[in-house]
Amino acid sequence: MKTPVTLLLAATLAVFALSTSAQHAAPAPAAPAKPDIAAGDTRYNSVCAACHGAAGNSGTPANPKLSQQHPEYIVKQLTEFKSGKRPSPIMQGFASQLTDQDMKNIAAYLGSQKSKAGFAKDKELVALGEKIYRGGIQNRQMPACAGCHSPNGAGIPAQYPRLSGQHADYTAGQLVAFRDGARKNSPQMSQIASKLNDREIRAVADYIAGLR
Repeated sequence: MKTPVTLLLAATLAVFALSTSAQHAAPAPAAPAKPDIAAGDTRYNSVCAACHGAAGNSGTPANPKLSQQHPEYIVKQLTEFKSGKRPSPIMQGFASQLTDQDMKNIAAYLGSQKSKAGFAKDKELVALGEKIYRGGIQNRQMPACAGCHSPNGAGIPAQYPRLSGQHADYTAGQLVAFRDGARKNSPQMSQIASKLNDREIRAVADYIAGLR
């Protein structure tokens, strides 16, 4: 005859065995799908290329160059366009057509494309732009742009976007939007842009256009 202790031990072992069996039988969670550059190429050309150009090299000053941009940054911006966190009726319409995987694929494709070099246009302003970009504005406690976006504008992957060669018109427009509160998806940039006047914004944007 089994004692109560023996019965309790047997029951405990049985529960443990069932639990272990269930754990082994449970399917492993699916790994996230890797970005598909070929699929990104196809989707980009069907949705984005009309405005942002072949391979992300926009020829329209108001539309940003996207080639060679860090994929993480592109995914973040597309996600925030889609949600409305970064307001843009045009971009929200396009982004709403994209799945999360589409965004990753497009971002991977653009990150793999070579960006065409830009150039500064205003010789009188570019020296001021270089001074601000490399050294900031000390008496306004504004840090140097190069501290986050690197001296050559390459940025820091997964943290700060590439700026090198970007159209001056687009960069200036975004700095004004940050400064004036129209773009709110980067509190850090809003704070920095608030320290710049219109002339300084044009100067920085023109200098950035010539970085390479």
